[in-house]
Amino acid sequence: MEVLQVIDDLVCTRRVVGLGAVSLRVLQGEQGVVSVASDPVGAPVGKWVLVATGTAARLAMPDPLTMTDLAICGIVDQWEPAP
Repeated sequence: MEVLQVIDDLVCTRRVVGLGAVSLRVLQGEQGVVSVASDPVGAPVGKWVLVATGTAARLAMPDPLTMTDLAICGIVDQWEPAP
């Protein structure tokens, strides 16, 4: 699991069936790497979130058959990135 920051929403209207209608968020880590995650919790832009990868990401979704390998599992209440 990692802690990443939500930097934007991602709108993707044409999707494969396995992705369903799940919300997508653009995330960025402390090193500047940008990723896209499925978001079953409704994390707003600017918040730090806890994410799961791989099979754990699919199991974090309401439908574990959702095609994802990065999912937001929780919104972090307080986080201060390392300087």
